[in-house]
Amino acid sequence: MSQHVSLSPSEWRVMEALWDKAPRTIKELTGDLAGDTGWSKHTVISFLNRMEKKGAVVYAEEGRAKAYSPAYPKGEATREEAERFLDRVFGGSLGLMVNSMVE
Repeated sequence: MSQHVSLSPSEWRVMEALWDKAPRTIKELTGDLAGDTGWSKHTVISFLNRMEKKGAVVYAEEGRAKAYSPAYPKGEATREEAERFLDRVFGGSLGLMVNSMVE
């Protein structure tokens, strides 16, 4: 992930679905997420549009549909998210975080 992309918890849910299986059309992704989230097609489209602008997802035209994929691997995203958390909450100190967890 060359740029630092900050994702909301809902956007993480979309990314998890795409990391599990990609590429996915809006229809497929809505079906994948509907059971757990209850999100409509329009909600999924809103998330995908926002995430595309952030550089988190890319798409390829498949006929009349867009097929979305993650723009970067899950490992890279989780590592960067962990680093941001560590910086924000513990001033970048891994020792402080581990100490806090042990207590």
